[in-house]
Amino acid sequence: MDQAAWILMCPPDFFGIEYEINPWMNRRRDADRTMAVRQWESLRALLEAAGAEVACLRPAPGLPDLVFTANAALIHRDLAVLSRFHHPERQGEELLCRRWFAEQGFRIHDLKARGSFEGAGDALFCGDTLFAGYRIRSDVRTHQEIGEMLGCRVVPLELVQTRYYHLDTCFCPLAPGSAVYHPEAFDDYGRRALRHWIPDLIAVDEDEASRFACNAVVLGKTVVTGTGCPDLHRQLLDRGFTPRETPLDEFIKAGGSAKCLTLRLDGEDAASWKVGY
Repeated sequence: MDQAAWILMCPPDFFGIEYEINPWMNRRRDADRTMAVRQWESLRALLEAAGAEVACLRPAPGLPDLVFTANAALIHRDLAVLSRFHHPERQGEELLCRRWFAEQGFRIHDLKARGSFEGAGDALFCGDTLFAGYRIRSDVRTHQEIGEMLGCRVVPLELVQTRYYHLDTCFCPLAPGSAVYHPEAFDDYGRRALRHWIPDLIAVDEDEASRFACNAVVLGKTVVTGTGCPDLHRQLLDRGFTPRETPLDEFIKAGGSAKCLTLRLDGEDAASWKVGY
């Protein structure tokens, strides 16, 4: 990285499995909060060691998924396109996120199109194209509005497996023209679209996808994942990346991992509008 990445995280002070809004969640299998804190702190330390600057959103009781900051907004330069959560259980996060982005000087955009939108969980740049996951959590109409506003190409990708309910659980841009993906999470059109627009695609099998291999944080040539992704790490090494891993099993219980726990406030490295591309 030419300059420090700026990442938003939220400490897991109130994290837990308090409801069930995706197939990973089971209230009878709650997270160990002490262990979750350790794992979150280890992730933060690893990101900071890789050169990132971490800002923190204040946690709040009753909002256990606030820890998954990737869903707070889509960031484009100094613009924050705020999320509109699909499930009522997460809608209380919206006001807290709005206040934080406003206090940090971001321009705020409220979507006019009807339907839900869950931020960088479902909208990821790879080069000059915005890849947009829809059907389970986000609505294709909100992605169309974002594309028109930003003047960029939007490729809608229907997510067909409820286990991979956000795009960032099954797709991770590495750099313009390069990405990681789990093919079975997409329909035939989605797989063809990804192959058309991204020349270098690394396929992740079900075993590693279920360890959230695609839910990685990319900091230049450093790629941070949870544990249990040896094949992906081998393929990353072959391409000149430096893979790093840290245990994040307590967050997998809620359906998230490294990428879900972070939001790049300076823009993802794979976006063509980032400084340096």
